[in-house]
Amino acid sequence: MFASLQALLWGTVAGSALLLGSGAAWWLKIPKIWVSAIMAFGAGVLISALTFELVLEAYETGGLAATLGGVIVGAALYFGANRLLGWRTGKRQARRAGTGEQESSGTALAVGALIDGIPESVALGLSVVASASINPAMLIAIFVSNVPEGLASTAQMKASGRKGLSIALLWGSIAISCGIAAFLGALLLESMPGEVLAFATAVAAGGILTMIADTMVPEAYEVEHDYTGLLVTSGFLAAFSLHVIGG
Repeated sequence: MFASLQALLWGTVAGSALLLGSGAAWWLKIPKIWVSAIMAFGAGVLISALTFELVLEAYETGGLAATLGGVIVGAALYFGANRLLGWRTGKRQARRAGTGEQESSGTALAVGALIDGIPESVALGLSVVASASINPAMLIAIFVSNVPEGLASTAQMKASGRKGLSIALLWGSIAISCGIAAFLGALLLESMPGEVLAFATAVAAGGILTMIADTMVPEAYEVEHDYTGLLVTSGFLAAFSLHVIGG
């Protein structure tokens, strides 16, 4: 139970980065190029973290079959959820276009952040179970990657005239949901066999990797272009160094 409470605490801390990014977008005028730079760096950090803290950990815990199966299922789950979100958003925008109204995509980005945040938070909870303490590389990776999501979404909501309290409540509920996901990930899987734990860890890794490829890198490249690769590599090396130093 102590590991689960730890996971709840750190999952909420990681999710609070969404609130941090949202507050920065509401009170400060941050150039889009900086948001994209943070996103590219965060993508590299996440790639490193899921490679060494999730996939490798899953393989060592439950073997190759459970790891491969989990990654494939995680990728498919994220892909399906993302397609469903895109379809529903597209239908709403088409209806609004018929009446001449504009709809900000900020809410859609917030829902996307929730879809991203669930596997990330479950992965964080699983890392607490696996090592009996928080993994700093994983925590930093998730925290850094969450900031630009809160920034980009809130900037669009603000431009569309949405009230600050409504935005704060939205991101607060998502941050709490991330904490609960980490808690449940740790609680439900703490006493499971190694193969089950490995599969669950790999599912989270597959979801995160698909999110990076589908969302973070393309959005960063839209603004950063040729610098995106360098920033992703920098994030990867920073997280890898943290992993090696932290043992």
